[in-house]
Amino acid sequence: MRYAVLRGGGNGSAFPRADVKRRLGRVAHLSLVGATLLLGGAAAPIQPSQARSAAGLPEAGTVADPGAPARPVAAWNDFCARYPAECTVDPGEPAVVTLTPATWHTLTTVNRRVNARIKPITDMAHWGVVDRWDFPDDGFGDCEDIQLLKRRMLVERRLPRRALRMTVVIDEIGEGHAVLMVRTDRGDLILDNKTNAVLPWQRTGYSFVKREGQDGKAWVSLNNDASPATTANR
Repeated sequence: MRYAVLRGGGNGSAFPRADVKRRLGRVAHLSLVGATLLLGGAAAPIQPSQARSAAGLPEAGTVADPGAPARPVAAWNDFCARYPAECTVDPGEPAVVTLTPATWHTLTTVNRRVNARIKPITDMAHWGVVDRWDFPDDGFGDCEDIQLLKRRMLVERRLPRRALRMTVVIDEIGEGHAVLMVRTDRGDLILDNKTNAVLPWQRTGYSFVKREGQDGKAWVSLNNDASPATTANR
């Protein structure tokens, strides 16, 4: 999923008339929007500041309660056929991560590094198909590929795979999108290629559709939204 970040700043001289200032501000705003559209991207949504506890951890949040069993997207089944170990649920693993300062640092660092490292590309341009889930080992991938790499890196850092659930959402423009849900004792957190902020699930602005189950291969629904046929373009 492609996005752009706009930065603005600078000191302007004061104008004697308030309406002139308002008009100039509106012109500047429209100019920025136009430039963004010409560049082929949209400004990333501004994320709310995240409250911190005394230990520097995010304040305790809520969990995304699972509903009825749900079918994964078709590309997930193909991924599992190629990487069966990635889709196996070990019931002996913890289903929830204890969020310590060290674990929080690992989550934020992996999210930021992978986002910077992988260049976004559509599955059609990358693989010649509409939707394919795979590891972006060549440095290119779309949303689900990026989250799969984050999960692999977190597992390598000894986080339990059972607590790291691939999740399908509807994003801010009404398209299917894949994120990584980390189930913790302080609520469910989301790793996303659209932002370097690791946010509680309910503060992402997304509509949550379904995620991997924690007790078997079946996925579970998270609300009554219709499931997208594919996850995202980028």
